[in-house]
Amino acid sequence: MEENDHQDPSPSDDSSLASTIMSLPAMAKKESECECDRDHDHDHSFDTDFDIDIDIERQGSSYRAPSLHALPIKDPPQLNSTNGGPLTTLSHTLSLVRTKDTGTDPGPPPDGGVQAWTQAILVHLVIFNTWGYVNSFGLFQTYYTSTLFLSPSAVPWIGSFQIFLLFFIGAFSGRATDAGFFEASFIAGSALQLVGVFTTSVCTQYWQLFLAQGICTGMGNGLVFVPSMSLASVYFLKNRSLAIGFCASGSATGGLVFPAMAERLLPRVGFAWTVRAIGFVMLSTMVLCAVFLQPRLPPRRSGPIVEWSAFRERPYALFSFAMFFIFWGIYIGFYFVGSFGRDELGVSQSTAIQLLLVMNGVGLLGRLIPNYYADKSIGPLNAIIPFAAISCLLLYCWVAVHSVAGLWAFAIAYGIFAAGIQSLFPATLTSLTSDPKRAGVRMGMVFSVVSFAVLTGPPIAGALISLAGGRYVYAQIFAGSSMVAGVATLVAARVAKAGAKFKVKV
Repeated sequence: MEENDHQDPSPSDDSSLASTIMSLPAMAKKESECECDRDHDHDHSFDTDFDIDIDIERQGSSYRAPSLHALPIKDPPQLNSTNGGPLTTLSHTLSLVRTKDTGTDPGPPPDGGVQAWTQAILVHLVIFNTWGYVNSFGLFQTYYTSTLFLSPSAVPWIGSFQIFLLFFIGAFSGRATDAGFFEASFIAGSALQLVGVFTTSVCTQYWQLFLAQGICTGMGNGLVFVPSMSLASVYFLKNRSLAIGFCASGSATGGLVFPAMAERLLPRVGFAWTVRAIGFVMLSTMVLCAVFLQPRLPPRRSGPIVEWSAFRERPYALFSFAMFFIFWGIYIGFYFVGSFGRDELGVSQSTAIQLLLVMNGVGLLGRLIPNYYADKSIGPLNAIIPFAAISCLLLYCWVAVHSVAGLWAFAIAYGIFAAGIQSLFPATLTSLTSDPKRAGVRMGMVFSVVSFAVLTGPPIAGALISLAGGRYVYAQIFAGSSMVAGVATLVAARVAKAGAKFKVKV
């Protein structure tokens, strides 16, 4: 009996074992199909963008099954177990924060109604806290140079790096939104944004301001801006440009509220509590947005972070380069209008803040009216070209401003037309995207291109001001010339999209 117990398995046993091994994948597939039929609506804990394929190859008919002694039999790993290793733990965690795919078709956009416009109002508040704060940097520029005695060429790096991160991180946060991680991106971004604002209130040195206001706030803005704009765009179709213009007008309301708060509070409570008051306004509105913003489309499970194929579409590629040149110069007017008035015309700090306040306030008209007509008649790409051309002309006219009245006229006119560019920019970009599920990644790609323009434009202007001995003429010519290049490229994008025909809505 003992000898029989220790004998090797017979050839027939080996053959039976081999056939059993080879049938395991088919049995597993059949078992999986049965389980999927029973639990079709069940949310699996192992839910990632990766496909796991297990291939077992047979080497012709000469395949020989291993003997029982050479084949250790182990229990198969349970991938959907909570103790399944780092990959399983990560996928389980991501599945908890990901937007759930209900498996139902959301249908066409509501294009209006209570739900759609509620989302638009909430995104308006997001832009209020991001671009409204960014467009108010002129008041910080004036304060940092006049009170903290920082270099006029160094201070713009704080604001430009903040906008750089806002745009650049958009490529990643936009793709995360498409993949179903809107809530996670929005909450993380809101936290970073608020931490940056409240820590700015206690900063007294340049490197501290750069870390808090430039990097921390910039990263937070980047995590909330693109996801919010792409979320709003999929609730509208025919009225999309108007809705995006309404959302973008949040930068005008923020550009009104924050400088007005600074004008009232700075002489009374000082810089620290003025910035904290701005932070508390942001906190209350961002909590409201985090609770009620709701993605409409199901997650897009696969796809690259960057869709390089999009740049092979000539209108999309030309529009991307055009926006680079335009944003290279557009913020120079916003950043330096206050310091120009103080240095060249001798206006007070209060008047410098009022100039910025008016420039942002009149932008409300520039963000709504052109988007309305873009929807109704001419299209966003046709609308953005004249606004960019007039803004370019105004920057050249800024060179000839030698009186306070002329500076007020420039601030009002430039505020309207530059605001039109800012609101028509995302509206035009969404019109160049045919698949709404790709809106986040394609918006993020162009925003990343633009990020390098806003990173370098204002610092170049600051360096040119220092080179000219404190005069602004070189910076003004640089801003206008970069806008000329942008207008020319926009016209090329329009021709690539619709040809030389004028009466085409595009």
